[in-house]
Parts: sequence; C-alpha cells; structure tokens
Amino acid sequence: MELFRPYILAFIPIFVAVDAVANIPIFLSLVENTSKKQKHKIIVDAVKTSTAVAIIFVCIGKWVFSLLGVTVPDFQIAGGVLLFVLSARLLFPGAQKDNLIHNHDRDLGVFPLGTPLITGPAVLTTTLMMVNSFGLMPTLVSLILNMGIVWLTLVKADTIMKVIGPSGTRAFSKIMYILLAAIAVMMVRHGVTGMLLK
Repeated sequence: MELFRPYILAFIPIFVAVDAVANIPIFLSLVENTSKKQKHKIIVDAVKTSTAVAIIFVCIGKWVFSLLGVTVPDFQIAGGVLLFVLSARLLFPGAQKDNLIHNHDRDLGVFPLGTPLITGPAVLTTTLMMVNSFGLMPTLVSLILNMGIVWLTLVKADTIMKVIGPSGTRAFSKIMYILLAAIAVMMVRHGVTGMLLK
C-alpha cells in the first residue's frame, strides 16, 4: 500500500483541479448543434490538448522556475494564493467557467475546452506542486488517469447529465471548489513553513 501512496496522494488534488464533472454542462452547450462525428473529434482534440499542455508544463515548468530563481516555497505560496483565488471565484457567482461557452469556434476541442476549461491555471499549478511533493512518475500517472476520466465523462456526458441533473452537477462542483480552496491553504502553509525553515 505504501508503494501506491504517492500515486493516490497526487491523484486526488489533480482530480479536484481538473473537475471533470463541472465541464459536462459547458461541453454539452458547446456541442449542441454538432454531429456525432464532430462531437467525437472535439472530445479527442480536448483530451489531447489538455494532456499535452499539462505534460509539457510538468516537464519544463520546474526548469523555467529554476531559470528565474523561483524556489519551491515561493511557488507553493504563489500557487496556493492563485488556487485559492480561482476556487473562490468559481464558488461565488459572476465568474463561472461557463462564461466561455459563447466563444464558439471550429476548434472547440483545443479552445476553450482543452485549455483553459480542462487544463487551466489550477491544473498547471497543482501538477507542478505534485511533482515537487511526490515526484514525476506519480504525477504523470495521476495526470493521465485523470485525463482518462475526462474522456469518459465527455463521452458519457448525456447519460451523466440525465442521472445527476444540472443541480447535482453544480453541487458536486461546489464541493470540488471547496476542496481546492483547502488544498490552496495547505500549499501556502507548506510554503511559509519551508521559508521559515531555511
């Protein structure tokens, strides 16, 4: 069990940050007037784009920060504050993710679905933090598993929406955003502790 602990601990924050269920109503709005073939292409494009952006950031993010002289505690504090602001904005009305549904474009899978809706600042910050905390392999495995969940939720979006309904989707998202805020506070706490122990 100890062997899988880093994978489980890396998986949960990424799962919260990705928030696959919250993207279902937005996805259904975006693909409302598209054919089955177009919908499948949008799903594939979205998952490929979001996964590629996250993996590239995981691989080069640390190098970029070291180049800039940013330490792990610096990033923990900045990332924690950013995650908290994002989660707070998503918890309160007026700055919801679905304000992007009006940005219709032929490459919906790439933008806005792939990025910033699936892989946005919260996912990028969280994945880099997971690399620092649990290592590259657990983070990459957790990220790929989460993208698999995203693919599954988008493919089964109509069924999921029928089962839990719009209210259930909103309630689940709110719980996820509260968890994300809690993770943000934890990151700031670890960052401050890291700076004080230097």
